[in-house]
Amino acid sequence: MTSEQTEPEEGSRSFIHYAALKTAIINNEEQRVKELLANQSMQLLEKSYLLDLARLNNNRTIMTLLEAVPVTL
Repeated sequence: MTSEQTEPEEGSRSFIHYAALKTAIINNEEQRVKELLANQSMQLLEKSYLLDLARLNNNRTIMTLLEAVPVTL
């Protein structure tokens, strides 16, 4: 007997979300970044890394969106 998983586990979902966010930042997809950040918070280290990616692309809009994200402890 096997069990089917219909939804990814919480950790898997957050990893997929984070990967999508990194990709959107690298591709300068401002609207997608805005969608992915909606109602989100993140740890300081994650936020710092994503801000660094945005700085590499010199995308001020994405940097502003990331700066507004609340930090969780």
